[in-house]
Amino acid sequence: MYIIVDDRESVTNSYVGGLVREGVSSIGFSSGEFWDWLQSASEADLAAVDAFLLGDTDARGSLPRAVRKRSAAPIIAVSGQKMLKNTLELFESGVDDVVHVPIHLREILARTAAIARRRVGDLPRPCENRIQVFFNGRDPEIEGRALTLPRRELRILEYMVGNHGKWITKTQIFNAVYGIFESTFDESVIESHVSKLRKKLRDRLGFDAIVARRYVGYRLNIPAAEVLDEPMQELDEVGILLNRVHAAPAAYPAGN
Repeated sequence: MYIIVDDRESVTNSYVGGLVREGVSSIGFSSGEFWDWLQSASEADLAAVDAFLLGDTDARGSLPRAVRKRSAAPIIAVSGQKMLKNTLELFESGVDDVVHVPIHLREILARTAAIARRRVGDLPRPCENRIQVFFNGRDPEIEGRALTLPRRELRILEYMVGNHGKWITKTQIFNAVYGIFESTFDESVIESHVSKLRKKLRDRLGFDAIVARRYVGYRLNIPAAEVLDEPMQELDEVGILLNRVHAAPAAYPAGN
């Protein structure tokens, strides 16, 4: 979920609408509304934030440090002034990146993903040799071939790749896909999305990449290459093999 902070309602509405069309949940705040929300937001709500976009607001100089006290999500300043002095001041205020309008939303998504990657290190995730996502709306590549996915399923896959090997709850996925303020849909919609995504990955990979456990959640589980190199006769035998390799339970996410 993206948080857009700008005192111009038309601007926040424009960004929210554009991000929704890209399949990314978002919400816009004025600076005053954002201060109130930041002070009262729960840890679970803040964990669902992918990035903060700071637009035109008098409080932009003090907001980044206040945000950083509560969240590690990337902070990107969106500026209409292409002056070095202004750009340096924004970086000094604590933002992670500065972009100048006009800019395509997919570039902002890509920049957010790049910042997040740098923070966890440049080593590839264990699954990236078989599943590659780009975090910018581009179709993912499964075993080197593009796989077209509906935007909700793509967002779920991105979230799972970013948390590869970890158990993630239905609530965490719902917040990442629909946003913490969504009231139109029920969390149960995630079960349908994950089921469809799971089948598509199984058809392409030849095994269940998504493990589901009742009352716990879901986990993207890509086995080591040497496991898949063993002879595979039937799909159900692969499932037995994977269950045996990953018999040790993973740590539960916080709050479970």
